[in-house]
Amino acid sequence: MYKPKICELYPVKLTAEQTAIIQSTGNITINAVAGSGKTTTLVAYAAARPGSRILYLAFNRSVKLEAEKKFAEKGLANVQVETAHSLAYKYIVRGSRYTVKPEGGYKTQEVAAILGLNAASQKHQEYVLANHINKYVTYFCNSSKAKVQELDYAEVVAGVQAQQFVANFSGDILGGTRQLLAKMDAADIAVTHDFYLKKFQQLKPQLPYDFILFDEGQDASEAMLDVFLHQHSTKVIVGDTHQQIYGWRYAVNSLNKAAYPAYNLSSSFRFDNEIASLASRVLQWKNHFSAQPPVVINGYGNGTAIVTRAVVARTNASLLVKAIELLIEKQQVQKVYFEGRFETYTYADEGASIYDVLNLYLGNRAYIKDPLVAAMADMAELEEYIEKTEDNQLGLIADVVKKYGEKLPAYIKKIKESHLANDGKTSADMIFSTVHRCKGMEYDEVTLTNDFTTEEKVKKQAAEGGGNPLAMQKLAEEINLLYVAVTRTKNILNIPAELLPASKINAIAAVAEEVGEEPPPKRKFNALDDIKNVKSNARAPWTEEDDALLVDLFCKRLPFRQIARQLGRSVGMVAERVEALELRDLYNIY
Repeated sequence: MYKPKICELYPVKLTAEQTAIIQSTGNITINAVAGSGKTTTLVAYAAARPGSRILYLAFNRSVKLEAEKKFAEKGLANVQVETAHSLAYKYIVRGSRYTVKPEGGYKTQEVAAILGLNAASQKHQEYVLANHINKYVTYFCNSSKAKVQELDYAEVVAGVQAQQFVANFSGDILGGTRQLLAKMDAADIAVTHDFYLKKFQQLKPQLPYDFILFDEGQDASEAMLDVFLHQHSTKVIVGDTHQQIYGWRYAVNSLNKAAYPAYNLSSSFRFDNEIASLASRVLQWKNHFSAQPPVVINGYGNGTAIVTRAVVARTNASLLVKAIELLIEKQQVQKVYFEGRFETYTYADEGASIYDVLNLYLGNRAYIKDPLVAAMADMAELEEYIEKTEDNQLGLIADVVKKYGEKLPAYIKKIKESHLANDGKTSADMIFSTVHRCKGMEYDEVTLTNDFTTEEKVKKQAAEGGGNPLAMQKLAEEINLLYVAVTRTKNILNIPAELLPASKINAIAAVAEEVGEEPPPKRKFNALDDIKNVKSNARAPWTEEDDALLVDLFCKRLPFRQIARQLGRSVGMVAERVEALELRDLYNIY
């Protein structure tokens, strides 16, 4: 059997796991933990096959540009890098009668106008109906189904009011969805990116490549996965099962759907074992609702420099609140950078800006530009619309507006004035990003906001969900969001105490009680404001000097938190070392 050789073009020392992948033959899946060098592995895989035609499918444009650079640096001209959409565009849109919607998708009010929808039995019924039609179109275009009616849209609607509306108007939603798709197909209106990807899948193309490397497979659309699986090429799917965070875009985990031999990349070169251990414990929360195999993550990172510092949040709203706190209220930073354009953080997915919602809140109706927000009589009506459509982004913007009120414009103006251009990112005092925007990125120091799920919430929601598949899928994705956020750091992670696994919090509280300390407040650890500091050198071997200092501080009966700070380690690690050296018995200190 042919065994590819590791090409001399790639002299970097590879792990045994990477070598096994590079020397594999046939279709395979690769489950790669965060920071495990999957791009490096795929470049080496391609370098070992210099005479082959290879397609590398990247998740988005930024990943595509980075991948093109890495393949070019190795002189691999035989590798074509595309995103699923750039590939589909070449086959479907280029040279056709189609034009693409410039903004990418239709706003609710645009759908209502195109389809001539009117309010009938319920207030703002046309907008709620248009919102669900828009989502149904997205659901269908990302699926592998041939016809809209093969999908049950109600299965992906969770909120009580939204479910009731969909049940009452299911026929109108289906009819409107088919009508909107027909208008795009006939080129009567511009097509969306999702639409031409769907047309590409329905074309059933055979691509002219010997190998196809499908990156970020855990977030593949079902439509693109269908294209990929039907290729005659040798197929490689790489991703991380636990980094699936695009379920709201109807993504599917292709690593679980492709019955190919499985390989692993379990060693992270981004962070050390302290962070790896924390990430593993977070993923174990899934056992509260579904039996999970053990997650092995070995941390080999040894970063010490702090050049880039970032705040990572689950939502835009939380990120804005944190930016206002650090830049304006506490004045701890002066120069900031938001991943992506800052303006995108002040808009809902449907296009309503934070200023539109603010003007509704303040009663300044003449200044509202968005037709949907302008149609609302007050905030109560807007919040009713949010409930019926599950428009969570708009709901979060409403929360920020209610929090800051008329102060908000001045705060946003200050953030814009302090924001650096793209080439100034590394000069920022703090980088701000949501999890979705910083996926695939890394920073020397990361601080998480407190809007992620907690273990207690997971337990409660698992019990309330009663095993409902949609509820459990969303719960798993919430855990994945925290896992992705935790694993963005190369060195230091600042994490709100309530986000830590309960076992770790309880252990630290027990240690504190034993040495006469007050158990730590739920959200205050280690003299840091609202955060627990997990340092990447906490798992470094204990030296004789470390042990001598530990003994000295312990015998002075200093609080464990103070000892941890002086030693540059976590409280848990200090407690473990005290027990390992049997210092309590040796010095009769209990």
